Amino acid sequence: MSDEARRVAVVTGAGRGLGRTIAQVMHREGYSVVVTGLKQQAVEDVAAGLDPSGATAFGTSLDVREKSEFEAVLAQTVERFGGVQVLVNNAGYARAEKLLDISPDSFRDVLSTNISGAFFGGQVFGRYFAEQGHGRIVNMASLAGQNGGTATGSHYAAAKGGVLTLTKVFARDLAAQGVTVNAVSPGPVESTAVDEIVGAENVEAMRQSIPARTLGSQEFIAKVVVLLAGADAAGVTGACWDVNGGLYLR
Repeated sequence: MSDEARRVAVVTGAGRGLGRTIAQVMHREGYSVVVTGLKQQAVEDVAAGLDPSGATAFGTSLDVREKSEFEAVLAQTVERFGGVQVLVNNAGYARAEKLLDISPDSFRDVLSTNISGAFFGGQVFGRYFAEQGHGRIVNMASLAGQNGGTATGSHYAAAKGGVLTLTKVFARDLAAQGVTVNAVSPGPVESTAVDEIVGAENVEAMRQSIPARTLGSQEFIAKVVVLLAGADAAGVTGACWDVNGGLYLR
């Protein structure tokens, strides 16, 4: 795809893990990518790995808890690439804590990080997309938001449930302006984050508890995001696509 024809995507929480994989796959599929996250050096390193010249990728810091930072990233992106068509709200934060042990500070931290991106990102980029008459927002939800969570804490599950509801609300309100808003809900994924939460020694037992006997693939999840972000994906909005190996059926 020529640079002139490239669609542009902003990916939050892309300095590591699933966000980094999403940024990599989207770039490979022909997108110019804005890699965002809390750590400036981390996102710059990811972006440099995509395109050392900076012509089709750049990294910039973003705290998804702050609406003003989304506004700044949008302005940077439009200045650098001339426009943007896709926002992937991937940034998230999980803590494995027992329900009755969760402190008020921990509850606020987890809720704020996980749900703010979907809300503030949806507001800022949703308004811009509506003015352009086209846009795609993909929110990363979670199996925990559907079944109440098991390995993750209840605050994380509650936040991801909120992301699913916000997905529906934004989809309903922006549909007439050519903007689709969808969610992807992964179950346990092959990642260092899962190893940290459940303990590396418990990963195989988790794998055997999944009906499909496999953890999710970050690469495949990223391909699902690419599909929902496509220019031809206008017929899907307000949906949640599950990638959980059969742990949650509906």
